[in-house]
Amino acid sequence: MEYDVIVVGAGLSGLVATSEIVKSGKKVLLLDQEPESSLGGQAWWSFGGLFLVNSPEQRWMGIKDSRELAWQDWLGSAGFDREEDEDYWGRKWAEAYIDFAAGEKRAWLHSLGIRFFPVVGWAERGGYLAEGHGNSVPRFHVVWGTGPGIVKPFEQMVRSAMSSGVVDYRPRHRVDELITHEGAVIGVRGSILISSSAERGEESSREVLGDFEFHAQAVVISSGGIGGNHELVRQNWPPGLGKAPKTMLSGVPAHVDGRMLGITEQAGGRIVNRDRMWHYTEGIKNWNPIWPKHGIRILPGPSSLWLDAKGQRFPAPNFPGFDTLGTLKTIQDTGYDYSWFILTKKVIEKEFALSGSEQNPDLTGKSIRMVLSRALGGIPAPVQAFLDHGEDFVIAHTLPELVAGMNKLTSDNLIKLAEIERQLIARDREMDNKFTKDLQITALRGQGTT
Repeated sequence: MEYDVIVVGAGLSGLVATSEIVKSGKKVLLLDQEPESSLGGQAWWSFGGLFLVNSPEQRWMGIKDSRELAWQDWLGSAGFDREEDEDYWGRKWAEAYIDFAAGEKRAWLHSLGIRFFPVVGWAERGGYLAEGHGNSVPRFHVVWGTGPGIVKPFEQMVRSAMSSGVVDYRPRHRVDELITHEGAVIGVRGSILISSSAERGEESSREVLGDFEFHAQAVVISSGGIGGNHELVRQNWPPGLGKAPKTMLSGVPAHVDGRMLGITEQAGGRIVNRDRMWHYTEGIKNWNPIWPKHGIRILPGPSSLWLDAKGQRFPAPNFPGFDTLGTLKTIQDTGYDYSWFILTKKVIEKEFALSGSEQNPDLTGKSIRMVLSRALGGIPAPVQAFLDHGEDFVIAHTLPELVAGMNKLTSDNLIKLAEIERQLIARDREMDNKFTKDLQITALRGQGTT
């Protein structure tokens, strides 16, 4: 055979798999349906957050973490309830990953040139008991360079292997079938798509120019998820999260279409965890979209007031950054598929952020000067652009004007001025006292934010 391994998908996982395989002296064929401009896949667009345990960055911030605490948190979040079936290997993978994150992961990444922003974020706090869902301590380590900074070393290794002839990378090669023989996958068949000048993230043509067939000792599928295919998302929507929203946005390009999941099943592969989805609840329409229904996740900040469609505060622990899926279920239970954040200009300057590499040019571009400029105050340019052009924002100088703008935006006329005013006054009374029964304020003070 000309190739030892075929890797399908040239996103981050495909690049990592390829770079590791060639270290063992194997020759790899790397296939992807997208043009070379999208090498690195959806990871390139990410904020670049990585899960690390007991890192130097954590210790520098005074965060006490351990392998045991991380495993406790993982068990509380994973909800393994199929131990005799698909969770058997899932649990073993989780144990190995916790060991990796608490052990060699950071040193390995550091050896590849990856560095981390010194402030560790506290994502998915949970808000329940010690053994419940969420992270007990901050573990969200942002890579210096965000998503592109993660992709870069693996892309460089793969390109070096291409130059030495041990990796054959073929973009615009879409796999349509896995070839099997006597119960084993021995190759792939597919379509050669016409050349495309589409920039990274843009939709590329699906016009077929020809076909191909390749064989190898092993085939690795690293084709990404289903986030760009809303029909497939709805087909697999877990009943426990209520009815799928009528309106969805995509945080990933259209090529994250889930095609290879069905193709793998047709070849005898088994797909697990269909109902274990992850959907962010804080999505807004990108005013300057790159792909269809392009959504950006906002990080509203821990002080933001989160309200349902009727203007009522969500009950604990449905606060920003606590329990994403729990809040998704709570939103769906209201009968509306949207919610509101109310925050001041001061909170926007101090806490509000946008997720994604392109929305954080200072971190992505590794500009110390730009990062330090955040401390000078003011609203970052990407955020200001959304305030100026984003259709999901309402800006007002008075509360009556804000409420009128909110009702105008949705045409539902559900927000009542008196209700909003009552809740704001009540929350402010709690903020004025060093004691409080408001659990969001308790969490703010526990995080060191007031």
